Amino acid sequence: MDLGRRIKLYVFGVVLGGIVAWGIYGNRLSNTAWMPEERVKLRLRSTLIKATPDAQAELMARGLDLAALRGALDSSSVDFKASRRTDDSLWYVVKARHNGVDLVYTCTALRDYVIDSTATVIDLR
Repeated sequence: MDLGRRIKLYVFGVVLGGIVAWGIYGNRLSNTAWMPEERVKLRLRSTLIKATPDAQAELMARGLDLAALRGALDSSSVDFKASRRTDDSLWYVVKARHNGVDLVYTCTALRDYVIDSTATVIDLR
């Protein structure tokens, strides 16, 4: 088998493999929604609906609400080194920027979605 034939078969295999992968995975091949940080942001975007009284007071002092925090999740980052996991809860430290102001807040959610599917802002710095 000469080199030209090998290259043609290789390209055919890559193209066929790409088509099969696209058929199986679809849009997940071209975005990063499956990455850990994106999964956490997706969960917080859909479940961040509560705040502790101290966090709510800090939000009001800054002229923010929970909708603003959810809106800032697209450009935020999750600090996994500062985050922690317990047997029943997940504590995430999120660094966000809203209207030119840097925000760092901690939110918690239960691991079990069946018991409680909401996330709660614990503190805001």
